Amino acid sequence: MALKIGRTVVGFVSTNCYFVYNEAKKAVVFDPGDDGARLYDRLTEKGFQVVGIVLTHGHFDHILGVDALKEKAGCKVYAPQTEEKLLADPALNCCRDVGLSRTVKADILLSDQQMVDIDGISFRVLLTPGHTAGSACYYFAEDKILIAGDTLFAGSVGRTDLPTGNMGELMTSIRQKLMTLPEDVIVYPGHGDDTTIGEEKQYNPYC
Repeated sequence: MALKIGRTVVGFVSTNCYFVYNEAKKAVVFDPGDDGARLYDRLTEKGFQVVGIVLTHGHFDHILGVDALKEKAGCKVYAPQTEEKLLADPALNCCRDVGLSRTVKADILLSDQQMVDIDGISFRVLLTPGHTAGSACYYFAEDKILIAGDTLFAGSVGRTDLPTGNMGELMTSIRQKLMTLPEDVIVYPGHGDDTTIGEEKQYNPYC
C-alpha cells in the first residue's frame, strides 16, 4: 500500500511539519513544531486519524505542538534515544531562548537502523548526529521518502552553532547515511523546499 505525504508550515520560524499517511487515512505526524491542537483539528476534519508523533530532533521549533497534539490524538511520541537529554532541557532545546520552558518526554525511544511500524506505517531510523547530538532522519525505502529534519536542506545543511551541534559529525552523517541512498529519494527537510538525494549530490556544496 503506497504511502503519501502532506506538509503544513508552522511556527514563527516556518518549520515544515509533515504527516505520512496510508489509504486508510491513518497518519503519523513528524515534528509538530507549533499549533498542535489546530493541526489535530485540521487533520481530523479531513478524515485523518493521527496514530503517532515522531521527532527528528528536539529544538523548540520542532516540538512546541507535541503536547497538545498528543493530548487530542491520544497517541504515542517517538524520538531518538540519543536526543532524550536535549528534549528534557529547555536550555539545550533552545526553548529558553524564546522565553519558554518546554520539554518533551518520548514514550518510545528509537535507535539507529531500527525499523519502526506505527499502525502499518513503516520506516527506518537513520541517526544523523551533527545539527544536534541526537538528530535522526526517517527513511521510507519503498516510497522513496526521507524526512530529514534539520540535517539536510536543498542546497545547504543544518546549522551546528546551537547546543550539541558539531559540523564534523554532521558532514559524516550526511555522507555516510544520506548520500548513500538512491538518487531518486525525495528529501523532505525541516525548513524550505523538498529536493532529492541526486540533486544534493550534484549541487549541494556540502555534499
